[in-house]
Amino acid sequence: MAILTPEIKDFIRQHFTDDTDKLLLNAKRYSPVDVPFAVDQIRARRQIKEKLPTWFANPDLLFPSRLSAEQCSSEITAHYKQSLVRGPRICDLTGGLGIDSWQLSQQAEELIYIERFAEYCRAAEHNFKTLGATNIRILEADVREIVSTLTADTFYIDPARRTECNRRVFALSDCEPDVLQFKNILLPKAGRLILKTSPMADISETLRQLPETTEVHIIAVRNECKEVIFVLENTVTFSPRIRVVTINYTSDGQQQVFSFPWQKEKTSPFQAAEKIGDYLYEPNAAILKSGAFKLIATEYNISKLHLNSHLYTSGQKIGNFPGRIFKVANVHEFSGKKLKQLGKSIGQANITTRNFPLTVEAIRKSSGIIEGGEVYLFATTLGNARKIIIECRKI
Repeated sequence: MAILTPEIKDFIRQHFTDDTDKLLLNAKRYSPVDVPFAVDQIRARRQIKEKLPTWFANPDLLFPSRLSAEQCSSEITAHYKQSLVRGPRICDLTGGLGIDSWQLSQQAEELIYIERFAEYCRAAEHNFKTLGATNIRILEADVREIVSTLTADTFYIDPARRTECNRRVFALSDCEPDVLQFKNILLPKAGRLILKTSPMADISETLRQLPETTEVHIIAVRNECKEVIFVLENTVTFSPRIRVVTINYTSDGQQQVFSFPWQKEKTSPFQAAEKIGDYLYEPNAAILKSGAFKLIATEYNISKLHLNSHLYTSGQKIGNFPGRIFKVANVHEFSGKKLKQLGKSIGQANITTRNFPLTVEAIRKSSGIIEGGEVYLFATTLGNARKIIIECRKI
């Protein structure tokens, strides 16, 4: 692997916003700079600008590939996982770029970083030294071949969710390495095993496959679900006491947290709305991923518009609701004629559909309403099958 010479770092700084394809075509012009390597660094840095601000700000850090930057955890989600580890010795079974290892090492006396690709290991060694992380031991190996020799207080694993053909996969058995094959080897050796899965993971199915799960953590950043984390401990049966924690990091730095026992959603009553109140609520992406659709209503004493709509209402404002809150201005009966009238009277609005037969694109086409502005329109269905459009403003 090439190194970050002063010349290459200067090239990256000068050409960071340039067309990288053109840089490659004109590589001879910049000789003796290794342009292909520099372009790889530029492309990787563009990938991590928002999700790894600390790494982006450090010009001395090295990226083994653009893919490593694309697939790594964000600083926010990696930092959150610090709270999940237990004990002084942590083992990251799938090191990758090393974001999780770097963050988790701050809660450990020793962290073992395991990675099968040599170039990733060399980059990690360089980066950890640059960042001052002196308690990380790098082990170049295929974890599947050494799993029986490993010991730790906490194991962490983030299986690759792409095939050799670069196709995305979501089932645990399709990921690499397959945690189902050796969780029974790891759990007796550690207090816990932390598994990072795709935000598309089916929580119920994953719990069925992982009966040792005691906690599920769903992490969203700016209302986009990023990771679903399963914490396994050395239990033998599916526990009804599984705790689900949802957290959404908002754009203004706030944290919206909602936690509940997994089984409680099944026993929660359905609080149906008889009418649209003065306020409308949309739970954040982490809560929606958790499936706590009835429970969120009972916990916050609000009413659900429809069993399948996942929108809620109340007469009085709930100030600490973990999601978006809107002040209702009007409730319109849905019809083609009404859409055209709204297009003339409003013109610009943010449109969302929930349990509605038309798509956002179809509504925009019929009404002529363009995107943006301060008005929000929610097209949805009430419990009596009425199709309505709720006009509101965000609080």
